[in-house]
Amino acid sequence: MKIIPILLEEGIVDKIKAKALEIESKREEKTEEEIILERNIISEQLLFDLKSKKLKIPFKKVVLEEISEGIFDFFPEEAMTQYKMVPLSSKDGIFEIGMIYPEDVRAQETLRFLSRKNKFKYKVFLIGFKDFNKILKRYGTLKREAEKALNKIKEEEILPESKEKLSEVEKMAEEAPVIKIVSTVLKHAVEEKASDIHIEPTKDKLRFRFRLDGILRSRLSLPLNLHSAIIARIKILSNLRIDETRLPQDGRFSKKIGAQDIDFRVSTFPTILGEKVAIRILDPQKGLKDYRKLGLTKRNFQVVENMLKAPHGLILTVGPTGCGKTTTLYAFLKTLNKEGVNIVTVEDPIEYFMEGLNQSQVKTEIGYNFANALRQILRQDPDVIMVGEIRDNQTASLAIHAGLTGHIVLSTLHTNNAIGVIPRLIDMGIKPFLIPSALNLVIAQRLIRALCPYCKKKVKAIPKIKEFVLEKVNSLPEIIRKEIEIPEPLELFEAQGCSKCNFTGYLGRAGIFEILEMTGNLAEIILAGASETKIFKEAQNQGMITMEQDGVLKILVGETSIEEVMRVSEER
Repeated sequence: MKIIPILLEEGIVDKIKAKALEIESKREEKTEEEIILERNIISEQLLFDLKSKKLKIPFKKVVLEEISEGIFDFFPEEAMTQYKMVPLSSKDGIFEIGMIYPEDVRAQETLRFLSRKNKFKYKVFLIGFKDFNKILKRYGTLKREAEKALNKIKEEEILPESKEKLSEVEKMAEEAPVIKIVSTVLKHAVEEKASDIHIEPTKDKLRFRFRLDGILRSRLSLPLNLHSAIIARIKILSNLRIDETRLPQDGRFSKKIGAQDIDFRVSTFPTILGEKVAIRILDPQKGLKDYRKLGLTKRNFQVVENMLKAPHGLILTVGPTGCGKTTTLYAFLKTLNKEGVNIVTVEDPIEYFMEGLNQSQVKTEIGYNFANALRQILRQDPDVIMVGEIRDNQTASLAIHAGLTGHIVLSTLHTNNAIGVIPRLIDMGIKPFLIPSALNLVIAQRLIRALCPYCKKKVKAIPKIKEFVLEKVNSLPEIIRKEIEIPEPLELFEAQGCSKCNFTGYLGRAGIFEILEMTGNLAEIILAGASETKIFKEAQNQGMITMEQDGVLKILVGETSIEEVMRVSEER
């Protein structure tokens, strides 16, 4: 079926333009659909809506998370790439097949052959180029490379876990195919900008998942009988005990991926189905940021910049695990790290190695915890101290004492927001009169996915979204609100999807912050008996913006989407 006659019929192109498109498609050996989209004559959605109407084949939008990897076993990659068709789902023996060109006779013949060979029925849906490329990229390359290595492993070499012997597992872990599989997984995780790799045994397969922009996504499945060899290979790299499978172990290793030296932090964990491994990817280029590039808005940036010049005092970052607290502290250390400054840290674990810092690792098994380490640090003539986390009264008391006695102290605490820090410190046994003199700054934060700059699209905000944005803007402190101009009509950016962002519409993450600084008024409130209501009122008087309000400011400048800010707000 030719698409140009449909466009003529709909009055979208005239005869001269249609003829030019037809000639161009023959000359460049591209389909009419490809030429039309390249030249931005109409959107992909409209193009395939018209095609669906003419062919009487339903058009389907693809949700990657709903696609099971197992269905790809019936479809050779050559057939998928050549005929632009992919399996979407399988239910009761009936496959849903997505096709860009269902009118292609050869594609239909190939599909019938595959259905007879593998004994399944099917139903055809029309899909667009973006969704097709998204599926192929997600399930094609990594799986193909892993399967090449897998094919080199002879069946007799893969022993059932119940009969394996340690020496045989060690031997297999050092063989080329297993080494290649592990290297391939690490390489793809780094290239896809994943923050973590999860390797998990299930009842019938070994599952690999990557955390991409904060969300865990399945990337690969391998036979379960490879589990022990792959875990052993990772233990060898991390210098962990291969024979210890009953207790958790922690380790790390470095590997060159392309031109970069990447650190990988490894944690093993025994489950009822076998050992699970979580690998944190520590890329210094991503993790060691300048504080100017954290995404601090104008007021927040000025407050942080002033506080980093203070001669002493405590700076706390707060929020749940994985919200970027440590990245923020390292950004501050990067600024404070100078020739004449003695910086000592105690961490659990050490995320990044930074030249010029004296970094120490907590070892609780021998009694070297945060409190004991901090006592020793105070005898090391420090100018700047970083404590990985304040977990107990002892560590809190020592950190407050250090802030009072001429040291800059950086640390983290688990509270939901900046306002909750002062009551939390009091609950931990800190005397209220000590807090105003020691505490300089509290930074609460979350991470949100940033819109892909290559494919984000500006659209007119619907009334409900406009109402939400205006409500948040109107609740901003007066000093900030008067600087914001809301255009009419209100247009915001939304996610689209392209090859640069793995067709998710998002590329990387950004921080949203709320920052509370110590002032004379706040000190009086604390001494009079701190309540969160009074602290919040004073914070508003300071001009503090909440994380949700900061997210709305980032929506207005096109850094993120309304859906992302609302998702993160609901998690609080």
